[in-house]
Amino acid sequence: MSILKKTLAIGFIFLILSVSCVQHTASAQQQWIGTWASSQQLAESHNNPPPPYLADNTLRQVVRATLGGSRIRVQFSNKYSSGAVTINAAHIAVSTGGSAIDTATDTPLTFDGSPSVTISAGQEIYSDAVDFNVTPLSNLAVSIHFGEASSTNVTGHPGSRTDSYIKTGNTVSDNFTPDAVKANWWILSRIDLLLDDSYACIVTLGDSLADGRGSTTNRNNRWPDNLANRLQAEPSTAKIGVINHGIGGNALVSGGLGPTALARFDHDVLEQPGVRWLIILHGVNDIGAGQSASKLIAAYQQFIDKARANNILAYGVPILPFAGSSYDSPAHRTVRDTVNDWIRTSGKFDAVIDLDAAVRDPQDPNRLSAEYDSGDHLHLNAAGYQKMAEAIDLDLFKLKNR
Repeated sequence: MSILKKTLAIGFIFLILSVSCVQHTASAQQQWIGTWASSQQLAESHNNPPPPYLADNTLRQVVRATLGGSRIRVQFSNKYSSGAVTINAAHIAVSTGGSAIDTATDTPLTFDGSPSVTISAGQEIYSDAVDFNVTPLSNLAVSIHFGEASSTNVTGHPGSRTDSYIKTGNTVSDNFTPDAVKANWWILSRIDLLLDDSYACIVTLGDSLADGRGSTTNRNNRWPDNLANRLQAEPSTAKIGVINHGIGGNALVSGGLGPTALARFDHDVLEQPGVRWLIILHGVNDIGAGQSASKLIAAYQQFIDKARANNILAYGVPILPFAGSSYDSPAHRTVRDTVNDWIRTSGKFDAVIDLDAAVRDPQDPNRLSAEYDSGDHLHLNAAGYQKMAEAIDLDLFKLKNR
């Protein structure tokens, strides 16, 4: 072969390798994707930390990851408190049940290289990224040894429906003794994984129906949990996580517990790392408080417009039945009917997920089916939340829709 031919051949091979490398780099682009999060609020007085409180003690919080990975970061929130909170040390480990951890997995977190950090009032902070193996649908334990921390003005998520534990002193790396005090979630707000861009997550935005009132403590059987189980069981959707941004007692437009969905939408949805789909089941508390259908519809339209502007598909869920509950009245039923008709027929949502049809009494569409009713005729039981998840078409989240 002539020198010219050899040169051209080598150049061609180099070009092919260069293109291959560029394509590989593009396909393997990494980004942060949420595997767990909870919406934050100022805890009500009866949901403040119990004795021995947080200051100078260790809080171990157990949460369930929906996606797996090997590099994580953890967010801590002081967003709704009026004073600073100091983390002296924070560790993450695999939970082995209750307050116990697999001590071999215990991994310290740092903040700009330091083991401690003070979070000012109104602020949130991420830990540094760290190598840590997470298995999909596994329970993780995040342990925080606090320095300065209020016992009466605390940011958190009271509706954890998962036991966390307070132990005196610094015990971030230890298995807790039986005298640990059971607690809720405080300060801990997000866990993200560094994954390639074939991964994404769904945000479920709602109230106590997403937050899981009527589900079983420590069983992770809210409907978003059950949806995560289904996604993981299907190879074509196993790279999709579920982030539950429900708050018990929350309102869509005004009143209620915690910041309204309108107030928290940007933070909980648009700023949620890796979100690609949004499921909205929200508004029954507003109806119970006498809000008009037009105000709820206007809020949904805002959410749809913002989601679409951020390349997020917005799926609407008709409001579930509440006949026989404390919210029931002819006027409130009319508002629900008007809102649900708009959700189903306006064409504004990218899709409608009709969970109302899945759990209502076929003989009385205004009432929850007795087999799914928790007893208050408003919230579902564990079987009802399972039915809701089973009624969701997973094709809505497959790659052809991304």
